[in-house]
Amino acid sequence: MLLLLLGGTACGSRLPESDFEHGDTRTPAPSTGTPIRVGIITSATSPVGGDTFTGPRDGAEAYFGRVNAGGGIAGRRVEVRLCDDGGSGVGNNTCVHQLVDEDKVVALVATTVLDYAGASRVSHARVPDIGGQPIGAAYDTWPHLYGIYGSLAPRAGAPGWGGKLYGGTEVYRYFKQRQGARTAAVVSYNQAASAAYARLVEQGLKAEGYKVVPEQVDFALPNFRAAAADLKQQGADLVFDALDTHGNAQLCAAMDQVGASVVAKVTNVQNWTSTVPEDYKNSPRCRNALWATGSSRDFDDVSQPAVKEFREATKGLKTHSQWQLEGWAAAMWFTDAAKACAKTGVTRACVDDFMNRSEHYTADGLLVPVSFERLAEPPRTRRTCLSVARWQDGKGWIPQGDMNSTCFEVPQLPYSP
Repeated sequence: MLLLLLGGTACGSRLPESDFEHGDTRTPAPSTGTPIRVGIITSATSPVGGDTFTGPRDGAEAYFGRVNAGGGIAGRRVEVRLCDDGGSGVGNNTCVHQLVDEDKVVALVATTVLDYAGASRVSHARVPDIGGQPIGAAYDTWPHLYGIYGSLAPRAGAPGWGGKLYGGTEVYRYFKQRQGARTAAVVSYNQAASAAYARLVEQGLKAEGYKVVPEQVDFALPNFRAAAADLKQQGADLVFDALDTHGNAQLCAAMDQVGASVVAKVTNVQNWTSTVPEDYKNSPRCRNALWATGSSRDFDDVSQPAVKEFREATKGLKTHSQWQLEGWAAAMWFTDAAKACAKTGVTRACVDDFMNRSEHYTADGLLVPVSFERLAEPPRTRRTCLSVARWQDGKGWIPQGDMNSTCFEVPQLPYSP
């Protein structure tokens, strides 16, 4: 979001036959028939950081490894073709061409890219793209693209409704009702994308009646200490941000230095990871005030059977994250579609029909129920459920209630993508 783009792509194939890297030591069951080929596009070498976008890919590969270890889908193995688009639009178009036109994949799964420039080509080829991360507006623009959180937009080639997308205020409502918060600071860079996101957060907070304290720091030479001192003086209960992981860590360190104590330092699903002790090693007070919100079940909540299965299959990975869990859910979604199509043929059209069903999808309870509708007008309000967790040293991320009952009827506010 905050850096210049680089070109370059790297494509290759991988059949996840060896599940040892994901912690699954079972001998793969024999399978017959032509492999079912899927593609995964990831900005693995983007300028934002080498592992910033790889979580969904790793989760999806782990799930397909599990499927193949059990004999595949109706006796057919899943063959995974990977492509790294380098974080650029040119690279993304190259990956789309390679996977869609050359490799003839049945579907794309868990797409996680900085610039989805090839989205229209995927849509025009009628290739279902299942469970992608909506970093841009593509999943609210094009048919045949199915983001991991669903969509109500018409998806007829233009973003949202008349170029406007809509978002709810459920996160802000949660902290107002459940934690008694009334004043919120929003910290951003003086950079276009960061500032635009900060304005969106501020809009939602004001709609919920918060006193908002905006804090902007210089992107090149950020003075986080000054921002931290001001939000302390203003009596902020909450801190939201439009920063990268490194900026978040610096902000937290500054908050500890000036003695800023808050109800919650709220982060998003991308930063909901097991690397908190390393990322925030210099800020123990702020670290233990970290909260994360999203639309999928806490990856640390192994009391849930579906989460436990995910963790067992990925125990060979060095770290764990919410994006890995969502990549696992995306691969499950494709697998369920392919199983439903097994008798008539696992084709692009059949998988696409499965995705267009009116039924909600939960990935065995890992996702807040997801659906795809094409509403002519945006809803003014919507009942939205929320997954919430907070960090505690020695215990990891602790779920705060059940996501399917932490729900609010909230206004839907317009913003420009």
